[in-house]
Amino acid sequence: MFYTIIVLFLVGFGIGGGIGYFFRIKKLQEYERNVQEKCKRDLQEAQSKGKEMVFDAKNEAFKIQEEAKKEERSKRIQLEKMEGRILEKEENLDKKLGEAEKARVDIENKITSVRQIKEEAQKLYEQQKGQLERVASLTKDEAKDLLLKKVEEEAKADLVTQIKKAEKQLREESNEKAKNIIVNAIQRYAAEATLESTSTIVNIPNDEMKGRIIGREGRNINTFEELTGTDVIVDDTPGSIVISGFDLVRRYIAKVALERLLEDGRIHPARIEEVVNKAKDEVGQLIKMLGEKAVFDAGIVGLPAELVKILGRLKFRTSYGQNVLKHSMETALIAAALATELGADDDICRKAGLLHDIGKALDHEVQGPHAIIGRDILKKFSMSAAIIHCVEAHENDVEPATIEAKLVQAANIISQSRPGADKDNLENFIKRLREIEAVANSFEGVKKSYAIQAGRELRVFVDPVVVDDLQAAKMVYQIAAQIEDQLQYPGEIKVEVLREMRVEDVAK
Repeated sequence: MFYTIIVLFLVGFGIGGGIGYFFRIKKLQEYERNVQEKCKRDLQEAQSKGKEMVFDAKNEAFKIQEEAKKEERSKRIQLEKMEGRILEKEENLDKKLGEAEKARVDIENKITSVRQIKEEAQKLYEQQKGQLERVASLTKDEAKDLLLKKVEEEAKADLVTQIKKAEKQLREESNEKAKNIIVNAIQRYAAEATLESTSTIVNIPNDEMKGRIIGREGRNINTFEELTGTDVIVDDTPGSIVISGFDLVRRYIAKVALERLLEDGRIHPARIEEVVNKAKDEVGQLIKMLGEKAVFDAGIVGLPAELVKILGRLKFRTSYGQNVLKHSMETALIAAALATELGADDDICRKAGLLHDIGKALDHEVQGPHAIIGRDILKKFSMSAAIIHCVEAHENDVEPATIEAKLVQAANIISQSRPGADKDNLENFIKRLREIEAVANSFEGVKKSYAIQAGRELRVFVDPVVVDDLQAAKMVYQIAAQIEDQLQYPGEIKVEVLREMRVEDVAK
C-alpha cells in the first residue's frame, strides 16, 4: 500500500512535471514570438526613421548645394563686374596715355615751330640788315630800329601768343615754389612809423585843486611822484594836469590814484600813499584780467598764469603809437591764418604771435633787445623751443630758421604797417598809392589807372585805338620795371594792363 502511494506520487509528480515543462516550453515559445514581433516592429520603425533621416539629409544636402551654386553664381557675377571695371580702367589709362603722348608730340611740334620762326626771323633780320646798309643811307642803329619794327609788325600775332604761352608756363612752374615765394613776399611788407605817447592828461574840476595837489612846500606832489614813479606837471593850462612817464603802467596807476584823490578831496601824504597802494593792487588785478582775456580771444590754452599776467602789462605799452597788446593779438591771428594757408603749424604761430613782444613788458627794466628779453622770459616758463625761436627771430636779432618763425615775423610786420596802425602811416600810404598811379599815367595811351588792394595791385586801362595787344604786353613789363626803379614799397605790386575795344552804333 505504501509503495503504491509512493508510485502514484512519483507518477503524479512526473505527470505534473511534464505538464509544467510543457506549459513552460509553450510560454517560452510565446515569449520568443512576442520578442520577435517586437524586434520586427522596432526594425520597421528604425527602417522608417532611417528613410526619413536619409530623406531629410538629402533635402539638406540639396539646399546646401543650391546655396553653394547661388553663391558661386554671385561670385562669378562680381568677378565679371570687377573684370569689366579693370578692363574699362585699362582702356581709360591707355586713352589717357595716348592723349599725353599726343600732347607731348604737339608741344614738341610747337617748340620746333617757335624755333623755326625764330630762325626765320633771324635770317630775315640778317638779310634786311645787309640790304638796308647797302641801299639806304641809314646808320646802323637807324636800320636796326626800322628792321625791328617791321619784324614786330609781321610777327605780332605770333609774339603775343608766345608771350601768353610763356606766362602760362611760368605760372605752372611756380606752383611748387609758391609757399616760399609767398613767405618771402610777405616778409618784405614792412614800414616804419611814429613815436609812442609818453604823457597822460587828467582833468580837474577847478584850478584851485592844483594848489592842493602841490601841497605845502610841494609835499603832496613830491610824495605822489615818488610813490608812482612819474612826473606831475602842473602848469598854466586850465582844467588839466599832465602826468608824464615812459612806463604806461605807472602813468595809469598815477591817473587812477589822482582821480580818486580829486574825487575824495582829502590830499595829504598818508592819504596819497593809501590811494596809490590801492590803485596798484587794482591795476595788478586789471593786468591779470587783460592777459586772460587776450589769451581767450586769441584761442590759446595752457599758458602759465604768471606769463599771462606779464602779457597783460602790454595793454599799458605802446610802440610807434600802437597798443602792443592789441598788436600782439592781431599778430597771433594773422600768423595762424598764414600758417593754415601754407601748411605750417598754426598752434605754434598763434602762441608765438601773441607772445612775440612779451619782452616789451619788461624792456624798461631789463637791458637788451625786446626779442631777446622775450626769449629769456619764455625759457623761464619752459615754453617749447619752436615758440622761443619764433620770438627771438621776429626782429632779426636771430636768423629765422623755420617757416613758422618767418610767418610770425611777417604777421608782425603786417600788423605794424597796415594803414591806421601807426599814426603817420596813413598819409604815407596815400602818397605811395598816388605815386604808383602816376607812374602808370605817364605812359602814352593810358586812359586811367587805379592802385587797389592797399597798393598791392595796379590796374591800367589803355585806349584800344592807340595801344594794340603787343604794345599792351610790352607796357605791363615797362610799368613794372619803372615802379621797381623809381618807387620804394613793401611786398610786391601786381600790374595789369587792360585793353578793351567797344564798338557802338544806333539803330534808327
